[in-house]
Amino acid sequence: MKNIKVKDKEFSIFIKSGEIDVAINKIAKQINEDLKDKVPLFLVILNGAFMFAADLFKKINIDCEVSFVKLSSYIGTKTTSTIRELIGLDEVLKQRTVVIIEDIIDTGITMDNTIQKLKHLEAEDVRIATLLFKPSAFVKNFKIDYIGIEIPNDFIVGYGLDYDGFARNYPDIYKII
Repeated sequence: MKNIKVKDKEFSIFIKSGEIDVAINKIAKQINEDLKDKVPLFLVILNGAFMFAADLFKKINIDCEVSFVKLSSYIGTKTTSTIRELIGLDEVLKQRTVVIIEDIIDTGITMDNTIQKLKHLEAEDVRIATLLFKPSAFVKNFKIDYIGIEIPNDFIVGYGLDYDGFARNYPDIYKII
């Protein structure tokens, strides 16, 4: 589909599933190489990262564990500076390598908050893997270890990303028209 309508907004095709798969292969290869001597805990940020995480883990071939947290910082099409933790972390992180799996990093506010919490829980090494990164929206100062695709500061849906809970199910990514 070239265009979709989600609630009251129109979106056009932006990143096709094949390009997403190439980006995920690149990230997986780098993680497998970088962490081959570790047993990392992958921490998936729900809801948006569920599709990225599922496809990424099919390509990870090192010993690892996976856990999930649910955070929210969006209302409609706008990000807020308030992060709500809806489902929390249950694992002990002391002296662990943790890789945060995120669908998209724009301002970095949610990720910065998450990094600080993980450091407070004494994680030895915190790394970040994001499918999408909006450098023009980024306002924080932390390293992103694994970036799939850099994109402009457009509002997007599909492949796990939503508009008020809708459009996560599309295999491609669409941007607002």
